Amino acid sequence: MNTNTPAKQGYFFPAEWSKHKATWLSWPHKEASWPGKLESIYPQYAAFIKLIAEGEEVRINVTNKAMEDHARAYIERAGADMKQIFFHHFPTNDAWCRDHGPAFLINPTADIKKIIVDWGYNAWGDKYPPYDLDDVIPTKIAEMYGIPVHHPGIVMEGGSVEFNGKGTVLTSTSCLLNTNRNPSKSRGEIEEYIIDYYGVKNILWLGEGIIGDDTDGHIDDITRFVNEDTVVTVVEENKGDENYIILKENLKELHKMRLENGKQLNVVELPMPSPVIYDDQRLPASYANFYISNNHVIVPTFRDKNDVVALDTLQELFKDRKVTGLDSTDIIWGLGSFHCLSQQEPI
Repeated sequence: MNTNTPAKQGYFFPAEWSKHKATWLSWPHKEASWPGKLESIYPQYAAFIKLIAEGEEVRINVTNKAMEDHARAYIERAGADMKQIFFHHFPTNDAWCRDHGPAFLINPTADIKKIIVDWGYNAWGDKYPPYDLDDVIPTKIAEMYGIPVHHPGIVMEGGSVEFNGKGTVLTSTSCLLNTNRNPSKSRGEIEEYIIDYYGVKNILWLGEGIIGDDTDGHIDDITRFVNEDTVVTVVEENKGDENYIILKENLKELHKMRLENGKQLNVVELPMPSPVIYDDQRLPASYANFYISNNHVIVPTFRDKNDVVALDTLQELFKDRKVTGLDSTDIIWGLGSFHCLSQQEPI
């Protein structure tokens, strides 16, 4: 038994609304992730960066100087505060920094206040090789900062876990127990890793993810904490929609769940947009894939009648931040949105 885990040393993964030092991104460059649409995503991606930079640093992984110049041109055109933007020549295979980026844990009382956990990364069950460059990003960042890095030795993606910062994590069986991730590990063993390397004590399991999600059901497309005892969860009103029963079942389970202190979860419903279909493919469009930055809650929108309902619902819950919608109609062709693209670094 490892007695030197982050949890044993008092480290934990803070909630996303905790104060950030920075947001980490990996500049999108893989044509195969947005076939025929890569160039079209950059204006909205740059607008995302501009919003984040209003309240914190933005640190962007790029392959080389040419990619940095390309990125810089779009970000300047968006009107971002360039003093808040930092580029790191850490090459990546793809853009999904939530999943391949560093998991920062904190212990405010320790001499070293912040560490990184470098989970294994295999591109959602070896679906999109190669991923060797993505897999080493957390350790490169830890080496740059000169802070400790832990290697649990199992596959885990940031989009598959959702934290309230007080000891509870939400996840899904369809992703974490999928045989394409850690086939030799039981549910109990995976729970031990989560407890030891994220510093939580209470694990809540939902079932399936939404249709079109190639990650096998990441939690950040379904259910998100908005404060330590409240979640928003997406629901589908159309009984004929493929997501209807999946999301109804998740809602039922959430109402049964208890937090680390024994309290019942407060559950707030978010609508789903109408199906977003491109090139005959149903895309995983969900308002739950928002990102909480220091100043904003940045929400993907889809030119849908429910955009305003989702934004209003979230604004009611986030009194201390401006809820801002950004059109994600092109970005979602990559099968993820703003939360999937970003990873926060706490203070």
